[in-house]
Amino acid sequence: MPARLQPTVERLRRGMSPEIEPFHAIAISRKAHQLAAEGRSIIHMEFGQPSTGAPRAAIEAAHRVLDTDGMGYWESMPLKTRIALHYREAHAVEVDPEQVILTCGASPAFVLALSCLFTPGDRVAFARPGYVAYRNTLKALHLDPVEIGCGAEERYQITAAAIDRLDPTPKGLILASPANPTGTIIADEELAAIAEVCRRRGIRIVSDEIYHGLSYVGPARSMLQDAPDALVVNSFSKYYSMAGWRLGWLIVPPSLIDAARARMGNLFLTPPSLAQHAGLVAFDCRDELEGHVRTYARNRDLLLAALPALGLRRIAPPDGAFYVYADIGHLTDDSLVFCMDLLMETGVATAPGIDFDPVEGGRFMRFSFAVSTDRVEDALARMRPWFAARAHVDLSA
Repeated sequence: MPARLQPTVERLRRGMSPEIEPFHAIAISRKAHQLAAEGRSIIHMEFGQPSTGAPRAAIEAAHRVLDTDGMGYWESMPLKTRIALHYREAHAVEVDPEQVILTCGASPAFVLALSCLFTPGDRVAFARPGYVAYRNTLKALHLDPVEIGCGAEERYQITAAAIDRLDPTPKGLILASPANPTGTIIADEELAAIAEVCRRRGIRIVSDEIYHGLSYVGPARSMLQDAPDALVVNSFSKYYSMAGWRLGWLIVPPSLIDAARARMGNLFLTPPSLAQHAGLVAFDCRDELEGHVRTYARNRDLLLAALPALGLRRIAPPDGAFYVYADIGHLTDDSLVFCMDLLMETGVATAPGIDFDPVEGGRFMRFSFAVSTDRVEDALARMRPWFAARAHVDLSA
């Protein structure tokens, strides 16, 4: 038996499941909703979800469908075709509609991608800090997470050089650009270099492109442009402002179409029919959606201008998405307690860094600015005296 499989097989033999850590931002949000129910004024900056709803035309289409279609298990070929057209228009990449697997959001798309590519015990690398579900989904599938620490020197992003140094070579790599929690974007030339390293070393790529469309430094490049055999995850939850509709997609190479479809059919059946009808219309609501992006850009500028006065001067470059990931190490080494105190005392809900980085995350926090501009302004007004009162505990002095 290969040595890499021994811990996994022993755990299965003893009937043990891998330990899955909690998503601490959910605990923050639960408390925030409890406080709101008690009459407190709460500003939700803890989750990466737009405060706006689906585009107006998409909602109108959904109303029409509700009146005329009984719906059922269904996979929309028009939507798959529209998504394939998007890759041709936005990235000059040819995708056959059959390569598009419609999913119930991005999370099932990750399960499909990982289970198609890897077997228990395989090592899969990703950046730290990174989205909490990367680590926990890998564990749930009995895969071995390999976290690559990325700090300010690397702009909190993974590099081709870091991947090339990995020994032993992992079977897979998860990329995110723009990234959660940092909002950083990998430069085009670095993406090409990462693709070359992975091709040379036989590393399969899963590219999380859920924040495409939300960029403040120019369009984000799709990994398909450099690695045609990459598996690409995307969703209607972020740019399209449809988080609650649970609709996403996975792009797979032709060789994996049958495997991905089999897993989708057995594990999840199909995405909601109503969401698919609405999603097709949402794809072409660009004017309304770009208006959301302009709001996020204003919110980003407000935070970047105001956070230094709060003592938060070390932040990841928020190139895209709708996050600011800030170093609070001069104030605390327990970000969960810090964020809970901030919520209880100001009503501003944020996410603790330990969700995204189990090593250094105790001294980081994440703000989501996917809310209205007036809510960002209100949050800053509440936080200014709160942070000022803590300036005396500067741990870096």
